[in-house]
Amino acid sequence: MSNREISQDSLKAKRFLIADDHEAIREGTRIMIEREAGWEVCGVAKTGREAVALAEKLRPDVVIVDMTMPELSGLEATKLIKRALPHTEVLMFTAHESEDLIKRVFEAGAKSYIIKSDTGRSLIAALQSVVNHKPFFTSKVSEVLFARYLESANGERVSPANDPLTPRENQTVHLLAEGKSNKEVAATLGISVKTAETHRAAIMRKLALRSFSELVRYAIRHKMIEA
Repeated sequence: MSNREISQDSLKAKRFLIADDHEAIREGTRIMIEREAGWEVCGVAKTGREAVALAEKLRPDVVIVDMTMPELSGLEATKLIKRALPHTEVLMFTAHESEDLIKRVFEAGAKSYIIKSDTGRSLIAALQSVVNHKPFFTSKVSEVLFARYLESANGERVSPANDPLTPRENQTVHLLAEGKSNKEVAATLGISVKTAETHRAAIMRKLALRSFSELVRYAIRHKMIEA
């Protein structure tokens, strides 16, 4: 593709989907986006599951996803969106900051990771990169990624990506940790109660969990829900 074609593509109108369960965040983000010439918010979602459904229906250029939402975490929503719409980019919003979380966000397929407190400083710059299919890292994320690169270059052990759960099992963990029963999990995911029970048993076995409270702690530690 020539520089002229890239330039023309960057000038095309860009459509954004915002997924966050806080109305103030949704509206604040919408206002910031729609100040930019040629940018529009084509939809908003309040849950992770709604984000996936709207993304498949509206086919936006970029989905802005909150990490912690009802029904489906931002990580799982991102994986499903990228699977269905590989050319749609995802920017992840989160209130959390950790090396493990940064790794999981980019493994899920997101192109950028923004701490909510950095939104005013970084959001538009991040979206300008993401709409052109380029990653955007804040200084903190860059420091963590560079540190991991140095560890690898120096021959130190860097933990590989290793999520023991399937995407459906991760969805089940999220719903169970929210306090939903097996019957409610089944209804939300469109599966039978027996299948939901099977997923729950597999989760407990794979993660070596002995109680529901340990499952909740796992979900909190992996930022599927907030403490």
